[in-house]
Amino acid sequence: MGKSLVIVESDAKSKTINRFLGRNYVVRASVGHIKNLPKNRLGVDIQNGFEPEYITIRGRGKTLSGLKKLSAESDHVYLATDPDREGEAIAAHLEEELRNSNKHIRRVLFHEITEQAVRDSIKKAHQIDVTKVEAQKARRVMDRLVGYEVSPFLWKTIYRGLSAGRVQSVALRLICEREDEISRFTSREYWSITAEFKTERGEKVTSRLVKIDGAEVEIPNEKEAKSHSSQIRRLAFKVSDLRSKETERNPFPPYTTSTMQQDAVRRLGMSTKQIMALAQQLYEGVDLPEGRVGLITYMRTDSTRMSHTAVEEARRFIAENYGLEYVPQKPRAFRNKKTAQDAHEAIRPTSLARPPSKVAAHLNPNQKKLYELIWNRFVACQMAPARITQMALEIAAGPYLFRTTGSIVKFKGFMQLYQVELEEEENSPIPALLRQGDRLSLEHLREQQHFTKPPPRYNESSLVKELDNLGIGRPSTYALIISTLLDRKYVHKESRSLAPTELGMTVKRIVTSQFPDIFNVGFTAQMEEELDQIESGEKGRVDVLNDFYGPFKQSVSAAMDRKEEIRESLRQDTEGECPKCGRPLVIKWGRNGRFIACTGYPECRHTQPLEKHETAVDEKCDACGSDMVIRTGRFGRFLACSRYPDCKSTRPVSTGVACPEDGCGGRIVEKRSGRGKVFFGCSNYPRCKFASWHRPVPEACKQCGNPFLEERFSKAKGAFLKCPKCKHETAVETPDAGVKET
Repeated sequence: MGKSLVIVESDAKSKTINRFLGRNYVVRASVGHIKNLPKNRLGVDIQNGFEPEYITIRGRGKTLSGLKKLSAESDHVYLATDPDREGEAIAAHLEEELRNSNKHIRRVLFHEITEQAVRDSIKKAHQIDVTKVEAQKARRVMDRLVGYEVSPFLWKTIYRGLSAGRVQSVALRLICEREDEISRFTSREYWSITAEFKTERGEKVTSRLVKIDGAEVEIPNEKEAKSHSSQIRRLAFKVSDLRSKETERNPFPPYTTSTMQQDAVRRLGMSTKQIMALAQQLYEGVDLPEGRVGLITYMRTDSTRMSHTAVEEARRFIAENYGLEYVPQKPRAFRNKKTAQDAHEAIRPTSLARPPSKVAAHLNPNQKKLYELIWNRFVACQMAPARITQMALEIAAGPYLFRTTGSIVKFKGFMQLYQVELEEEENSPIPALLRQGDRLSLEHLREQQHFTKPPPRYNESSLVKELDNLGIGRPSTYALIISTLLDRKYVHKESRSLAPTELGMTVKRIVTSQFPDIFNVGFTAQMEEELDQIESGEKGRVDVLNDFYGPFKQSVSAAMDRKEEIRESLRQDTEGECPKCGRPLVIKWGRNGRFIACTGYPECRHTQPLEKHETAVDEKCDACGSDMVIRTGRFGRFLACSRYPDCKSTRPVSTGVACPEDGCGGRIVEKRSGRGKVFFGCSNYPRCKFASWHRPVPEACKQCGNPFLEERFSKAKGAFLKCPKCKHETAVETPDAGVKET
């Protein structure tokens, strides 16, 4: 038997698969795409059916030559790139390049990297799915047309170097429109009244006022709250209603790409980009004592479908490890969303013989966290429901009704493995011997002021959920969408939330006003459906692109005709005069944001930073003794002299903490890494190389006396301070957590 060539995407995967298939196979990696559209021109022949001009990626020529040589020496070639549209497109490009050296080229799909799955897939080799390739080609062409037509428009209206993506711009629109909602929101004061009662047996119960004269309680101010409290104190109380009911809570489906991203962001505090990179590593394989093995099935999927074998394995595992009472009578199956392509199984462990505890020593901490989450979610989806007793206590006095609700878990079921939060209004225990009609005495009454809150900003988890619900993009693209918005400085993170920058708000305002039919939720979701229809063979690629490009080109032409008008609308007059020539000063856009410039440009090139980007600090300039201010430049925050441009002295922003290294004498200052992440290092660098990712706070540790603490955050604890020396933790006071959200 001659040798066969198997081509995968990554080197890590190639080593694993080579071991599974043995010496009759040679496994090599294409290292991702081998072809792409050219960087310096459109690369799409619009007149010839929108045919893309794919060229070999710079640096991939050597890889391609090696694959051609191996192909000519092999009996068969198996293209085993990732089992999705993009992988299909890579396979098509490989076939195109290798068909002259080998006529026996077939496509194989590895949904999981285990020996049995790999061998079974080789036996099921088939032809490349042309409709999948056409769908990917349509997406690539559509995105290139939007990028190459809209980006130059942004260059001419804001500044050169900006770019607009078809899907990213809609995600930016969602973030910006949420910010507009927040800025328009008017906070409203309201008050709550909470009472503490004592039963005749001396038991205590806390309850909240919920109704007055049968209507939902609304107390707008302190005066009314005090008035109600005064009346309540004169009344006699009794238990008017006491109810309890048994309910069941069913487990969640196994993960899809979208739900994995949402849950992992929320539970693990990672970014979507980190999560997808970790999932790729777990799919491609990790080194275990028995060799390199893929721990999870393919991580780009929109389906909750599970193989019969995997479900039966889960039920056996549950019975053996938790008991028969945790195994439901019938295996669970979950319904997919209507828009699901259902091309791959849900994300699950490849084998339950490799529990997290068994492989933990071979995983890095983040891999372990994600694998454990995927493992728990999958096994839990086949467990019995949790049984919960929900209780509601109502206490009446005249027109006032107080209520206490609570839940008691009688049988954990799937919650034994996969923890969920029970939603409760109150968590006050209800005395077991309390009965309807029992009299209660009022022990304490508390009025509390609250203010309604605006809708929260999107974080990565909630944005992924919104994009998924609206049918915008594909789950496999969500991490790229978010990282692109961050990289382009259209949004930035504030306390784990996504907030638009001034640049992002400006770009959103321009593209949505000039291209209302393109950069909107409905149109983008419709285009995703049409791409799916190309893949299913219901529509042709050229027809879809023709329908898209005609109206789009008209919008671009109309916008270009108005570019000067739009550019002028972005300029803002100021009351200042140029210190060099006396002409008026205006606010303009530049590569580093907005700045003040002379209207006499190009004869007069005077510029100065916007005052609004300056924050006064209690520090003096080393050069001239003037006040220092905090400014923001392309590399982040820095201290600058307030007399700029007459004095150009600058220095890093200090944290007010002395460097802890012995004999250093420096200060810890705010710095920014090459990738733009803020860290804290010594002002005496490179002589002193002290650095930390955690912001130091000039507050001594009460436990060991260390002169500073570090700001930390975790999902379980929230914000807290931690001593880097003795590890003692101190809680951070936060605003009242009981504020009502609207």
